[in-house]
Amino acid sequence: MSNITSTSVTSTEEQTRPDQVPFWSALKLWFKLGFIGFGGPAAQISLLHRELVEQRRWISERRFLHALNYCMLLPGPEGQQLATYMGWLMHRTKGGIAAGVLFVLPSLFFLIALSWLYIAYGHVPLIAGLFYGIKPAITAVVVHAVHRIGSRALKNNLMWAIAAASFVAIFAMNVPFPVIVATAALIGYLGGRYIPDKFTVGGGHGQANKSYGPALIDDDTPTPEHAQFRWSGLTKILAVGAVLWCVPMAVLTLRFGWDHTLTQMGWFFTKAALVTFGGAYAVLPYIYQGAIGHYNWLTPTQMIDGLALGEANPGPLIMVVAFVGFVGAYVQAIFGPDLQFLAGATAAVLVTWFTFLPSFIFILAGGPLVESTHGNLKFTAPLSGITAAVVGVILNLAAFFAYHVLWPTGFSGTFDWIAALMAIVAAIALVGYKRNVMHVIAASAAIGLILKTSFNI
Repeated sequence: MSNITSTSVTSTEEQTRPDQVPFWSALKLWFKLGFIGFGGPAAQISLLHRELVEQRRWISERRFLHALNYCMLLPGPEGQQLATYMGWLMHRTKGGIAAGVLFVLPSLFFLIALSWLYIAYGHVPLIAGLFYGIKPAITAVVVHAVHRIGSRALKNNLMWAIAAASFVAIFAMNVPFPVIVATAALIGYLGGRYIPDKFTVGGGHGQANKSYGPALIDDDTPTPEHAQFRWSGLTKILAVGAVLWCVPMAVLTLRFGWDHTLTQMGWFFTKAALVTFGGAYAVLPYIYQGAIGHYNWLTPTQMIDGLALGEANPGPLIMVVAFVGFVGAYVQAIFGPDLQFLAGATAAVLVTWFTFLPSFIFILAGGPLVESTHGNLKFTAPLSGITAAVVGVILNLAAFFAYHVLWPTGFSGTFDWIAALMAIVAAIALVGYKRNVMHVIAASAAIGLILKTSFNI
């Protein structure tokens, strides 16, 4: 994750502490962030920092980073989890739910509409041209993710060895992603006990060293009453979470059967939400391994196109799961040939529910524990091992994308040197010149459109 930087306030003593924030004022901000949260997790966390810490001073830098470190420990989308945490800290459970839901709701509606346009009109030259340009850029984006996470996590030879082993395991041996995560966590646990100096480098966010003026929730602000840990509160959250998972899963099983597409999507994306440590790019290998290799819900090309739509959409990148659900249910026409859109939209909503429900439980249940340990929360050795393994897994994803983009008809077919050149240029722009992801994708899409429509490439 890139460091959050900004100019500190020079005369903090002249500023007054912000007034209490009404719930409806916070609600407007969460709604706004749901529409402008482009650019992936790094950009979304920076956006939250700018809005909450720098401009509004609703929370101090140290408290913000403390919450962020906890969210980085969790599987799932850290940007959405951080928004949920902030909403919960300020306005109890209703604030956390509102912040988390509004952070993803616009993205869900956009992706349902874009998925339908893609699956219904993707063969139209205009759309085909756009995707021709976007696909090489997406390959470069994944390579950029490998570089960004690797530069943070691979600080010694042992971490490099874990990353290399995870790449070989998933690329050459097709080892399931959860097995790789569990093995890396075990190595990290043992390493933390016997060689701790090798396992203290995982991607934390360090300590706060900036001040933007007195904050509503400042470094020394007592923990709010609702954020204090109680066993009764933890039990209640876990019980409610279990009901919210069990009821829709039971309805799907009783109505359609365990082997039905919708039921299996609910089960598969629940597992994805629980095992995908390392952010959005870590979930993608697990999804393509299951959705493509096991369930055949979509093709490799569609998976790449779905990631392109996810990158061009506000909200967490993990929202690509809505695309996977929509396409899988639409193509299989699970409600019949006349209700394909309904099938796709239903699947998109269901997989979003099962993917994000664990994130809310993690925050609402774990938040009080985190608030009782300000300034003491550290990354564990198992997380360091997992982060290193994720680098190798994402490298495999980059190889997977490169193969399908550069050899669209397989190794026996023609090598697409134009796509290769576009991918190289996009990678240089991202890694070498640190250009914005959205700008690179937009430029690539425009080039692809020109090549397809004007030169018929």
